[in-house]
Amino acid sequence: MAEENQRGKKRVPALGWWLMLVGSLRLASVWFGFFDIWALRLAVFSQTQMTDVHGRTFGVWTLLTCTLCFLCALNLENRPLYIATFLSFIYALGHFLTEYLIYQTMAVANLSTVGFFAGTSIVWMLLQWNSHGNARSSHGVKQS
Repeated sequence: MAEENQRGKKRVPALGWWLMLVGSLRLASVWFGFFDIWALRLAVFSQTQMTDVHGRTFGVWTLLTCTLCFLCALNLENRPLYIATFLSFIYALGHFLTEYLIYQTMAVANLSTVGFFAGTSIVWMLLQWNSHGNARSSHGVKQS
């Protein structure tokens, strides 16, 4: 859960707020994938023939990653969730790098936007690894 302040109220750490921001921004891509495929074609995949099915698939994938961001933001100490969210950024960045470098379906400006958010998230989550995602649980197995 979120950290507690002096009054016992839970507070969300900065990384949690960042993940909620990224999750919120991903919601726009979900909207485009389901309801405005033309905007998605222009804004992300500039050189491809994207069908409505591709758009909806992109929307579902992005909705899943958005959900991971929100769940992880509110449960940073949950190691499996932290790792899954971290890996979602690795996978997304790898996917878009492949689209740019190999298939040449993205413009560099679009890749730089993805790179900024995914790259910042990856670095921040790595820096916080021992504080959140890799921390030993207080209810784990005790060693003698």
